[in-house]
Amino acid sequence: MTQDIDILISEVGPRDGLQNTKQFMPTDYKKKWISAAAAAGLREIEVCSFVPPKLIPQMADAPEVVAHALTIPGLNVAALAPNFTGAQRAMRAGVHKLTLTISVSREHSLSNVRMTPDEAIASAKKICDFRDSLPKDKRPIIESGLSTVFGCTLEGAVSEDEVVRMAVASVEAGCDEVGLADTTGYANPEQVRRVFTKVRAAIGGKLSGAHLHNTRGLGLANVVAALEVGVTTFDSSLGGLGGCPFAPGATGNIVTEDLVFMLEAMGLRTGIDIDKLIAIRKIVAEGIPGEPLYGYVPDAGVTKGFVPATARG
Repeated sequence: MTQDIDILISEVGPRDGLQNTKQFMPTDYKKKWISAAAAAGLREIEVCSFVPPKLIPQMADAPEVVAHALTIPGLNVAALAPNFTGAQRAMRAGVHKLTLTISVSREHSLSNVRMTPDEAIASAKKICDFRDSLPKDKRPIIESGLSTVFGCTLEGAVSEDEVVRMAVASVEAGCDEVGLADTTGYANPEQVRRVFTKVRAAIGGKLSGAHLHNTRGLGLANVVAALEVGVTTFDSSLGGLGGCPFAPGATGNIVTEDLVFMLEAMGLRTGIDIDKLIAIRKIVAEGIPGEPLYGYVPDAGVTKGFVPATARG
C-alpha cells in the first residue's frame, strides 16, 4: 500500500466482467476502458485472463490487451490464469501480477478447472517453480485466488478449516499472496470477519485481499466487515459487470463506483476520481451495447456537499 491511499481497489471488469458477457468487446474499447480507468486513479487492473479462446472467446485478444496496459505508467497490470499453459502465456506477455484460480470446493474446482483442489495446488507449485526460473525482472507476483471460500452453489457449505488448509498450502506451493473470493455471493458480514481472521492467523501478511460479490445484496456490507478485520485491498467491477455464472439474473461483482463512493465517504482514500470513474460507463456501454450496468451512485449521484477523502488528502 502506498502512503497516499488507504485502500487499493483492483478493477476486475475487463476480465471478470467481460468473460461473462455474451458479446465480444472490441479490443480498441478494452484499451480505452483500461486507459480511462488508470486516468481516473485506479492503480491495479485485472485486464484479462489467459484461457483457451474456444472456451472464452471474449479473452482471445489477451496478449494485445496486456501489451497496451503495460504502456500506462504506474499501472499494476494483473491477469488470471487457470492452469500452467495459461500462466506461461501470461508471463510471456509480461503481466506484473498473476492470479491463479484455486477453488476450495471440490465440485466447483472440477467444473471450473478440471482439477481437484489438491491438483490445483500442485499446478500452482509448478507455476511458481517456472516463475522462479525466469530472470528476476520477468517474475510476476503470484496470487492464489481461493474461490468458493464462503459457500458453493454445487456443494453448499464450505469448511472454514479447509479454507485455512488451502491458504497454507498455497503459500507452501510458492504463491506470494492469497486472496479470498465469495465466488457465489454466499457470504455474510459475520462470516467474512471470522474467515479472514482465521486465514490471517495462519498465513499472516500473505493474505492479500477480498473478492466479494453482491449477488444477494450484501457486497458492501461484507466490505465493511472485511475492513473491520484489516483488509485493505478489494476487487470490484465497473457497473457490476460479471460475477458468478451459477446465479442467473443476479448482479455479480461489487460495483466499483458504489465502492469508491462508500470508502471515500467513510474517510478512506482510494486515489480515484469518482466523476472520471462514472464517465467510463459510456465507453463500456458503447463497447458492449445492451449489457446491463448496475450501480446506485451513477443513477442517484453523490450526496450534496460530498467531499471525497482523496480530495481532503
